[in-house]
Amino acid sequence: MTQSESRTYDVVVIGAGPVGENVADRTRAAGLSTAIVESELVGGECSYWACMPSKALLRPVLAHADARHTAGLGGAARQPLDTAAVLAHRDDFTSHWKDDGQVRWVEGIGADLYRGQGRLAGPREVEVTAPDGTRHVLAARHAVAVCTGTRAALPGLPGLTAVRPWTSREATSARSAPGRLIVVGGGVVAVEMATAWQALGSRVTLLVRGTGLLTRMEPFAGELVAAALREAGADLRTGVSVTSVTREDGTVVAVTDAGDRVVADEILFATGRAPRTDDLGLESVGLEPGSWLPVDDSLRVDGHDWLYAVGDVNHRALLTHQGKYQARIAGAAIAARAAGGPGPEPAPWGPYAATADHDAVPQVVFSDPEAASVGLSLAEAEAAGHRVRAVDVDLATVAGASLYRDGYRGRARMVVDLEDETVRGMTFVGPGVGELLHSATVAVAGRVPLRRLWHAVPAYPTISEVWLRLLEGYRDA
Repeated sequence: MTQSESRTYDVVVIGAGPVGENVADRTRAAGLSTAIVESELVGGECSYWACMPSKALLRPVLAHADARHTAGLGGAARQPLDTAAVLAHRDDFTSHWKDDGQVRWVEGIGADLYRGQGRLAGPREVEVTAPDGTRHVLAARHAVAVCTGTRAALPGLPGLTAVRPWTSREATSARSAPGRLIVVGGGVVAVEMATAWQALGSRVTLLVRGTGLLTRMEPFAGELVAAALREAGADLRTGVSVTSVTREDGTVVAVTDAGDRVVADEILFATGRAPRTDDLGLESVGLEPGSWLPVDDSLRVDGHDWLYAVGDVNHRALLTHQGKYQARIAGAAIAARAAGGPGPEPAPWGPYAATADHDAVPQVVFSDPEAASVGLSLAEAEAAGHRVRAVDVDLATVAGASLYRDGYRGRARMVVDLEDETVRGMTFVGPGVGELLHSATVAVAGRVPLRRLWHAVPAYPTISEVWLRLLEGYRDA
């Protein structure tokens, strides 16, 4: 191993996914010298194994479903999807797992890229071991930002490694559709990948330990998605746990606690995420390796005035768009503190506080039907002590929805705070509802009074007219 010359920067960012890139972009824009360290592909999990490939797989699936339920197109859409073409479309969106374009972007903002494993080596110091064994020591004048994200968490089943199970990475990058696929889990990854591979030719069996799907959303979200998956041909079993998995001659056998044997060609475990902090040198600064990193609202790690943890690694909101939001906040806070003085105060909804992590986190599940939510569910609002009322609307009664798809099925719920008559949370389930979500996010984040929302007139005939139906439902209750 050779020792390179140590270098000092204003900011060192560990992790060059969307979150790390956004931190670096903000600190560079503020005039701070910045190094960014990446052990895999620049662009991170989202670009190559999560957001982009999964949505590239799902978009043709959802468009095909819409076409099958649209007058004049149904006959033309009876043919199955061209799986090879969909996978080629996916490959284009991942840049064929090459990061040249992302590297050019990093160079374009004036940040220095170091490839290799970055580890903390003490306060304000990062040691990078390059693939060829070269060691770089990077000192940070002002801040180190940990943006290493998460990895799939696998259950502790005996012999699981030998089975070579799929995680989200294999599910989004597979070269062909398995004839039979077991999906273990009932959350977002499980639902989206079951939707995609069922439509691309796999016979999917979904094994869910809990009582239903998407349990962090309103109950009707999981119920509608479950019904659609079953109609599409998936075998959905709830209330079961996998007790053992074996692979023989390429065939996977999963045994459940109900005594069932499920046979498939591949098995996907979508059973949660764990922080990528086990090989990060956290012990050198008094933190526990492999742990989530708790932070304040400016994303500064508790007890460390120079260390920031941004994105999934802090466990506040495991979503790429929310991590990028945090990165903008963290970059602004780092720049303000580097300028001297007492530093910025992370006041709620100010430029240095990621307040939306608590009150206005938007999420879309790209299943068929889509499920989209922001803010608090009814149960969450009541558990938090808010005095609230839920207003429900059958989306099929909205003209724009019936035009969008024949036989449209969906539902919307608005959770209203009765103290100030503002929206605490919104949930939409139905085809195409993902594009409704930002209007709801603005209403929740802005605490827009219902009396003012009456003046936000939805265009006719669009699905957005559900807003008028929700307001009428609240008024007439």
